[in-house]
Amino acid sequence: MQITILEHADEIGLAASRDCEQIIQEAISRQGSARIVLSTGASQFEFLKHFVTMNIEWSKVDMFHLDEYVALPESHPASFRKYLKERFLQHVDVRSATFVDGDGDLDEALKRLNEEIAKVPVDLALIGIGQNAHIAFNDPPADFETEAPYKVVELDERCKAQQVSEGWFASIDDVPKRAITMSVKQIMKSRHIVSVVPHEVKAEAIENTLKSPVDPNVPATILKTHPNWKLYVDKQSASGFFTWP
Repeated sequence: MQITILEHADEIGLAASRDCEQIIQEAISRQGSARIVLSTGASQFEFLKHFVTMNIEWSKVDMFHLDEYVALPESHPASFRKYLKERFLQHVDVRSATFVDGDGDLDEALKRLNEEIAKVPVDLALIGIGQNAHIAFNDPPADFETEAPYKVVELDERCKAQQVSEGWFASIDDVPKRAITMSVKQIMKSRHIVSVVPHEVKAEAIENTLKSPVDPNVPATILKTHPNWKLYVDKQSASGFFTWP
């Protein structure tokens, strides 16, 4: 585990982007291509702004989508497919982009995703940490045992409240009850995991992640067992365990 603490969200977004640039370049140099997984949400704004400007051979990069709501059309402002197309794919031309689509036949969507992700290992996964310490949509108590790469889950109330507080939905009743998410085991199979987690609303989750033992009730604690996990936090999200000079 490597922790980087910088003063502002924009600074950790830039620093993490440079780190990811190196990881991707090394993967392309080693094997001719790179597979990445991208997360979404308000915490990733600064990171993605810098990430799309990095010196990366995007034509050799295959992108995977981490999670998506069930029965939410892509046209909805909260759609993660819409988010990634606007904030990432509009700026870079990757070799392929595999999306999670929960607005249709779920069994077919899971079959397609699980077959595709299993073909080649993921080189880099960008994994955010939610206010309830979820990773992807693996809310507490998270399932650390499921082998399936993607699965359908029920969203807990705190997770739904976070989506409202970030402005994606008008009320909790508007948030879909279910989502398709990459499983914890699949996330942990990634060769490198980078978590960019700014802002004060994440301070409790970061403190619990770093101070608690590995515990399904604090899903992000599992990341501490990964050999190549890097955590980027700003002074606000780090406030529960670090006093800024």
